[in-house]
Amino acid sequence: MPQRPHVAYIAWGFPPSRSGGTYRQLATANALAAEGWSVTVVTVDRRAFTEITGADLSLEERVDPRVKVLRTRFDWPLRNSDRSTWPLARRIRPGLWRKARVAYEKAVFPEVGYSEWLRTLRAALTDLHRRRPLDLVLATGNPHVAFAAAHRLHRATGVPYVIDYRDAWLLDVFSGRQLYPDRSRPARWERRLMGAAAQAWFINQDILDWHADRYPHAADRFRLVPNGWDPELARCGPGAATQAGAAAVDDAVAAPAGDAGALAVGDVGAGAVAVGDGATRPLTFGYLGTMSGNAPMPEVVAGWRTAKAKGLIPSDAVLKLGGYLGYFGAKPDPARDPVAAAILGAAADGVDFVGRVDKTAVGCFYDSLDALVLPIRAGRYVTSGKVYEYAATGKPIISLHASETGSSRVLAGYPLWALSGALDADAIAAAFGRGADLARSLTPSQRAAALAFGQRFTRQRQLGPAVAGLKDLLG
Repeated sequence: MPQRPHVAYIAWGFPPSRSGGTYRQLATANALAAEGWSVTVVTVDRRAFTEITGADLSLEERVDPRVKVLRTRFDWPLRNSDRSTWPLARRIRPGLWRKARVAYEKAVFPEVGYSEWLRTLRAALTDLHRRRPLDLVLATGNPHVAFAAAHRLHRATGVPYVIDYRDAWLLDVFSGRQLYPDRSRPARWERRLMGAAAQAWFINQDILDWHADRYPHAADRFRLVPNGWDPELARCGPGAATQAGAAAVDDAVAAPAGDAGALAVGDVGAGAVAVGDGATRPLTFGYLGTMSGNAPMPEVVAGWRTAKAKGLIPSDAVLKLGGYLGYFGAKPDPARDPVAAAILGAAADGVDFVGRVDKTAVGCFYDSLDALVLPIRAGRYVTSGKVYEYAATGKPIISLHASETGSSRVLAGYPLWALSGALDADAIAAAFGRGADLARSLTPSQRAAALAFGQRFTRQRQLGPAVAGLKDLLG
């Protein structure tokens, strides 16, 4: 039997990381194994997540058993809050120490916080290639040191590499502006990376086009690889715990998230929905995701209050918010964080912050909602990963963002869509009102049409063709 080709998959935020990009990385590693690769994931110590960024330990159970995980040392001095471990210079002059540390890290590689991992990665890849030669390196960003390590190995050994631009480096996807000048070190590094990469993957067409205009000589090697939703993780109940690595889950509509509680609404009053056995509950809206400054949560809360004041939604309606306040899961501080202040200060208005929701519980979270809320403070280059999961539920989606975003292009044609088009309180309130109307009047045929729409975005359909094509790069 011929030996499987060997791929190193560089993925800083691999499980148990709880970041949004983790799910793409988990799915990619499992898809590579299912496609016949011998997969070695090169990532960081678990403590980077369990002690700093936040972890979802349940995700580790879903890594295909054929995938080997190589964990490397990763130090993050700038985020070390344990003063007892600080060097004397930092304890005496913390501001001066931080300035010197940032300058040092930029000198190593132009990506503060991650630059020293480049040295660790290079050593790990070199040793891995020595022990069992690599046929390909697939690196996902960010951090972009993953790309640089793949490039360095390519220069030393000729091993081809593919870069997955899960996020952009020079492009600020929220504002659309270029973050670094053309002669900066990040710009020079990106030109180098694009020039030598066997492929570059992008999550939406607008980001791909921006880079194609910038690097026309490499554009024929660019590939659109959107995000998607995971059928084995989108169900609620006993069937949700499918075995790890079930990459070939049936795409048919079978027990999708949110099957219960959204069909029988017209006969139980304007402000309630049926949940079975004659019980009812208030109309419930919800959002699941990281609530940082990039999510317009203060505007959402203002629009929610306006919708109630105008009678556009029932007075007892609930807005359930699941996820972390901030990227690193620290205890929310309303005195310093306007997002936390807006959310935690609106409990009396029916805003219910429920906190962390493990990925294995996502289907049940969606099952508890009648309409899903998608707030984005962004423009054309942003496609929230949540948009695909939302479409999988077959429930009304209330999009709270400008009309021109990557998410708008994904949802165009979705039969249960209410778009605000702006982030002022009146526009948001009107979208909440339309979403409430959709939820209260939802029919089985409308739900079936929405579910059918969402099937085009399964992770296998979005990611599968790109993974299947990687063997063509081996010659």
